[in-house]
This record gives sequence, structure tokens and C-alpha cells, in this order.
Amino acid sequence: MDLDWLKPSAFFGSIVYALIGVVMFWGSFVLIDKLTPYKLWEELVEKHNVALAIVVAAMALGVSIIVAAAVHG
Repeated sequence: MDLDWLKPSAFFGSIVYALIGVVMFWGSFVLIDKLTPYKLWEELVEKHNVALAIVVAAMALGVSIIVAAAVHG
């Protein structure tokens, strides 16, 4: 059994790429929030806007796939 994933360089590289992915995802959410004419968080949490929640979920999946493809190479 090959245990390359136990090497410190592979472990810390994975942590760094995961953090980069999370920051990119968070940044894209903030950017979309700034571009829309209303506050996304307020619409989702306080007003329970289901249609907007579906759109934001689709955006989240799309950005996640793009970030994963960019990190994976």
C-alpha cells in the first residue's frame, strides 16, 4: 500500500489548497452579494426566499466545481 498522502508536503499542500478554495468561494459569494440589488443573507434567512436559495445553491455548486477543477489542475 502506497502511503504518499502521509507525507508532510502532501498533507500541508492539501490544507493550503483547501483554504484557497474556501477563500475563493467566500469571495465569490461576497461579490455576488454586492452585485445584486438586495442583501442575499437577509433574503435567505429572514425572508425565507426559496427561489433565491435555489439560485444561490446553483451558484455555490458552480463555483465549487470551478475551484475544484482549478486546484486539481
